[in-house]
Amino acid sequence: MTSEEVIELLTEVGAISMGHFVLSSGRHSDFYVEKFRALERPDVAMHLGAVIAERFRDDKIDVVLAPAVGAIVLGFATAHSLGARSIFAEREGGVLTLRRGFVIYSDEKVLVVEDIITTGRSLREILPLAAPGDLTGIGAIVDRSIGGEEWPARFEALATLDAVSWPSDECPLCAQGIPTDAPGSRHL
Repeated sequence: MTSEEVIELLTEVGAISMGHFVLSSGRHSDFYVEKFRALERPDVAMHLGAVIAERFRDDKIDVVLAPAVGAIVLGFATAHSLGARSIFAEREGGVLTLRRGFVIYSDEKVLVVEDIITTGRSLREILPLAAPGDLTGIGAIVDRSIGGEEWPARFEALATLDAVSWPSDECPLCAQGIPTDAPGSRHL
């Protein structure tokens, strides 16, 4: 599946919106990808998970780790396609941690799956949960970051978007008085 096909699929299911958004990172943008418009549809979620899985199939992944809340469904779909376990990290005291009895066993090959990457903050928070030698790869639906990030394992995004975002104090939409929408889970 090409980047263009992923964007087309996300557009078809209503996952791409224009407006004035406060992203989970706290940055502002005129563009938002509501991954749950895609992930609410089991056929689409399973397809996206299978496409990510295919990029890592030769790595013989044992466990797929995803950050809650957004990437749980995608992590499960990816793990299903790989025949791997699916676990997720949740915030406890503001820190992403493994709970609910989830464990990454020594020498398990770990694939971290994220949904949408803007600043990479959640990704940087979750990566230390896997031992450096066990972290095999990082997969995502969309990379909308500026780029140039050095990840400690192979990184594969299904699509890359050149979507502008601004710190809140530099947002031209705020300067125009356009009301914001904060749909991300960090704002709950």
